Amino acid sequence: MQAGLFNEQNIAQHTPMMQQYLRIKSEHPGILLFYRMGDFYELFYEDAKRAAQLLDISLTARGKSGGDPIPMAGVPYHAVEGYLARLVRMGQSVAICEQIGDPATSKGPVERKVTRIVTPGTITDEALLDDRRDNLLAAVWQGAEGFGYATLELSSGRFSLCELPGEEALLAEIQRSQPAELLYAEGMASFHLIEQRKGLRRRPQWEFDLHTATNQLNQQFGTRELSGFGVEKALLGLCAAGCVIQYVKDTQRAALPHIRSIRMETQTDTVQMDAATRRNLELTQNLAGGFENTLASVLDKTSTAMGSRLLQRWLHRPLTDSKQLNERQDSIAALMDADLQELHGYLKLVGDIERVLGRLALRSARPRDFARLRQAFGQLPSIGSFLASLTSAPLDSLARQINTFPDQLELLERAIVESPPVLIRDGGVIAPGFNAELDELRALSKGATDYLEKLEAREKARTDIPTLKVGFNRVHGYYIEVSRGYADLVPAEYVRRQTLKNNERYIIPELKEYEDKVLTSQSRALTLEKQLYDALFDQLLPQLFELQVSGAALAELDVLSNLAERALSLDYQRPVFTGQPGVQYDRGRHPVVEQVMDEPFIANPLALDNHRRMLIITGPNMGGKSTYMRQTALIVLMAHIGSYVPAENARIGPVDRIFTRIGASDDLASGRSTFMVEMTETANILNNATASSLVLMDEIGRGTSTYDGLSLAWATACYLAEQIGAFTLFATHYFELTQLADNMPQLANVHLDAVEHDEGISFMHAVQEGAANRSYGLQVAQLAGVPRSVIHAARHKLQELERSEGGAKAHMQARPIPIQMDFAELDNPLSKALKAVNPDELTPRQALDKLYELKKLSDK
Repeated sequence: MQAGLFNEQNIAQHTPMMQQYLRIKSEHPGILLFYRMGDFYELFYEDAKRAAQLLDISLTARGKSGGDPIPMAGVPYHAVEGYLARLVRMGQSVAICEQIGDPATSKGPVERKVTRIVTPGTITDEALLDDRRDNLLAAVWQGAEGFGYATLELSSGRFSLCELPGEEALLAEIQRSQPAELLYAEGMASFHLIEQRKGLRRRPQWEFDLHTATNQLNQQFGTRELSGFGVEKALLGLCAAGCVIQYVKDTQRAALPHIRSIRMETQTDTVQMDAATRRNLELTQNLAGGFENTLASVLDKTSTAMGSRLLQRWLHRPLTDSKQLNERQDSIAALMDADLQELHGYLKLVGDIERVLGRLALRSARPRDFARLRQAFGQLPSIGSFLASLTSAPLDSLARQINTFPDQLELLERAIVESPPVLIRDGGVIAPGFNAELDELRALSKGATDYLEKLEAREKARTDIPTLKVGFNRVHGYYIEVSRGYADLVPAEYVRRQTLKNNERYIIPELKEYEDKVLTSQSRALTLEKQLYDALFDQLLPQLFELQVSGAALAELDVLSNLAERALSLDYQRPVFTGQPGVQYDRGRHPVVEQVMDEPFIANPLALDNHRRMLIITGPNMGGKSTYMRQTALIVLMAHIGSYVPAENARIGPVDRIFTRIGASDDLASGRSTFMVEMTETANILNNATASSLVLMDEIGRGTSTYDGLSLAWATACYLAEQIGAFTLFATHYFELTQLADNMPQLANVHLDAVEHDEGISFMHAVQEGAANRSYGLQVAQLAGVPRSVIHAARHKLQELERSEGGAKAHMQARPIPIQMDFAELDNPLSKALKAVNPDELTPRQALDKLYELKKLSDK
């Protein structure tokens, strides 16, 4: 907005209405102000220019104020939700300023105030939300020892925090949670990590103050300390959480009774995945940013939107607790023997009560939300009976969390009409018979039809005007309309009210008196109906906690029954968790690829254990190496959400992390080439993988020269096998790496073969023991449409290189990689003693004694 516009002296130069606008706008800098004027929300000055550009609406001017034209743009109030949805998707925030005064009694501009602030991370309106995705508000706080990160899903009240040791962990958490809006402190040192994100909001440092945050959270939860939530020692996380709760209070301007607790999320209770791994495995978003052909697109046939959101949370937070996973598997097994179609029918009618309850808590629920809640309550007894018929301890526990709420069902059946309108403002929401006074006032209004018909018939007969009719409109009220041709027959007591092109409209004292009576009754009825509607919130909110518990249990039941259906429909089998290290399965399939293929999927086995920790995978491009690797990661991940898996006899040992180094692209915004991205991801794996990690490495070293790439791939494989001992699938076109198995017993070679015929090629897609003998690169190039002349020239060049002793088939000695120790980085008696030695000061005898001393230390 123009500089100095909010200066009190400048404001005084404007009209009273613009003075009011400018004062309200000064309290909400940086966000768009939708200022209600009659049937429109108007924007002025820079807001108008910005909105016109973002929404592709007309930019006009509204006269002058202070001597200058006022840029103006506007949107109709009845269509505002659509415009808000577009702005929110762009990461914009909007302050909604409503008329709260009475125009009839106001002197000067009608009183207005901002009633809500719509931001990407705090929306709860059904029209603005993607019902199948969580909509998270997040905050990040950077401290000396890492980052604090907190997220809130306002529509459900789900509030959590975590602490992250470094930048890579923060990026992984942001990739997992995908917040719609991210709050950060002024002067954040690592701002470069998030600067490309939409929905960023800079907040003052004091909002992250630990003392302020602790007080804010205790006040919200009604507690004296936070130890009951297990978060009291997470100081960085609490700073972030305090900012979140402050921001939500600022934007919602209402009580937040559904935010009752906060949960600590730790990295030890989940299988960790970095940002690259989540992206490469395409769990809920494919590489192009869509939902198609993702793991979620195959697994998600849930009956409710809240179940869909929960399933996606499970996919991004696979558990390590085998007890909890076995309970989920037991539930799925019991549901597979039940009538799933019957249960899904009940759940579909339950709908998304999680978000309905969020709007109830914020007192923003609309009439149809109450109707949905009523419908959901009606299904709960049937769901309870269904679960009671199953013999499953975990499902019994889940059933006990689902209450039936008979009193609330009876209330809503009496209070709300069968098919309520969208909004309460025009009435017609409260059912007949619920309130006697409301029924009386409505009867007065409804009786108008009979009265007006009788009045019209009487006046036609009395005046002998055949075209006379009695009508009503919102602007002029009741009237008697007479066509111009009969104007000479109009009685003297008719008072002209409105002149039209071919008609005149009149009023008579009797009709005016009746109009006052009816309109008064309509106004009183609408006021009373709104009061009764507000009272419904007061009657339902005391049960909010029990309602939320039931909603969460219903969402979990939806996910479990969905996974049971998927297991039956897609022939998935129950995996077994074992304490023995390794991953084994027979006839494994890729859950997504098998669904998009026209021909049958070739299933393959896998065996990784203490004696076989790395597989060097060779074979032709398009032969299925990447599919085989990814299917292993997805089978392991599916097992760790409690799902059945597309494999037989799956046995899965402890897995702490999944890493993938598959494919790469330029990161031009950060100035990183394809090879730099590849090496950065490789470095992250080598620095963070453990002996319990599952590592997928695909074609390391492709982005540099042949010998550089081969050397890097060889050294990386040796380090993973010898220094880390991670369970690794290492796909490569460097056949020299297959020689590593000769000297390293923990390595094995497998390959995917192809058959060549008439200069064509058929891929077998079957994994076999041993190394491949060629890569079939020229045949694949021919399939891709490379001109025959190029293929012919390449074939000649290949033969020339193969004959050359120094060509691409030069051997590299397969021996363990020598790991050079940096004594300066070690902290032990040997290194300390060695650092203390000054060779220049030692006699030959002292040097020999010192050598024996060091030898003794090294033997300990």
